[in-house]
Amino acid sequence: MEQTKKLKTSRFRYTKLERSWIAQDWANSAYSVMITTVVFPLFFKSVAENGGLSDATSTAYWGYANSLATLVVSILAPLLGAIADYKGYRNPLFTIATGLGVVATFSFAFIPDSNWQLLLFIYILSAIGFSASNIFYDASLMDVTTGGRMDRVSSAGFGWGYIGSTIPFLIFIILQLTQVLPISTGTLTKGAFIATALWWFIFTIPYWKDVRQTTYIDKQPRIIANSFGRLWQTVKNIRQHRNVFLFLAAYFFYIDGVGTIITMAMTFGTDIGLTSNNLIVIMLVVQIVAFPFSILYGVLAKRFGNKTMIFFGIVTYVAICIFAIQLDSLIKFIVLATLVGTAQGGIQSLSRSLFAQLIPVESANEFFGFYNIFGKFAAVIGPVLVAITTQITGHARDGVFSLIVLFVVGGILLFFVKVDHKIEN
Repeated sequence: MEQTKKLKTSRFRYTKLERSWIAQDWANSAYSVMITTVVFPLFFKSVAENGGLSDATSTAYWGYANSLATLVVSILAPLLGAIADYKGYRNPLFTIATGLGVVATFSFAFIPDSNWQLLLFIYILSAIGFSASNIFYDASLMDVTTGGRMDRVSSAGFGWGYIGSTIPFLIFIILQLTQVLPISTGTLTKGAFIATALWWFIFTIPYWKDVRQTTYIDKQPRIIANSFGRLWQTVKNIRQHRNVFLFLAAYFFYIDGVGTIITMAMTFGTDIGLTSNNLIVIMLVVQIVAFPFSILYGVLAKRFGNKTMIFFGIVTYVAICIFAIQLDSLIKFIVLATLVGTAQGGIQSLSRSLFAQLIPVESANEFFGFYNIFGKFAAVIGPVLVAITTQITGHARDGVFSLIVLFVVGGILLFFVKVDHKIEN
């Protein structure tokens, strides 16, 4: 059942419902930067060192933890998404997942400084909560706006999410560098975890208050069994479209490499001896660089095509993997991080637009659901590959180099994807 909504608003303003939906992106994006990418990885390395682990071993365990969390969500994502389509299920599932993520993030501040096992376990729970909540959040876009405004509202969520993730990060950096508060770095870091959890919770309140599930399938007996049946129909539909499936296979490999580098960047820097302050500032620079280059990729795609620019992004990442072999200084890490910033936003945004050109319009929602599932599954192989390579060689930079396999395989598969250039341009 789908409820038609009429929004009385100008093209330059958002309705209250749309603003409440956008606020959720503002809320949870702080987790992406503070926990997934920057602050928590450094904290974990410190706790692991206190617990007696070497740099290489702690990096390996960090990779295993990320792979396990992503694997759990990847296995559950299709079924959770199918169940959430039934009337009355989406919002409770969203609340459970968000609650898990918020409580786990808050708990980081109270774990003993040498208990890396417990810290890693709680991190896995937080990552599962974060990823699962986004499944239901993304699906609720159709509940808050009309079809003609979805692109604008979705883009606004991304944009405000970028800003929302940067604000607490900047505050942390300022407090870290200026040391205006008479507290240790460890205490400041634990305070950052509490602040991130509160930020996530407080700015989710508008979503809880205003967003309701208005698009749904009426409840049926044996919901789980019927959900599996619907998933099987989706699988069969994708297999009927060889070109789409081929693109998803390519995307699976190269986006895994992209995600792994983003997730494990801080541990790489730590292993070559960079300080926490250096790494935090560098990661902020990466975010700043990524924004304009994402726009530039879109501009160049109009001239050269989506597929060509995605190839360019893959080649850039291959160069990053090769350059990582000689990664042994601050300057080289800055160069590497800047290269990552030039490619990560563009390759992700153009992958989405190219996929939209390949799929049948009448089945867009169904196919984009699989696109998201492939993206989640893709984050499993890379961290394990890095972890195993790092443990075997004893050097994190060799783990980065091993990711070249994912980009090469993804590029080869993408080569065989047929694109209608008239549509693309």
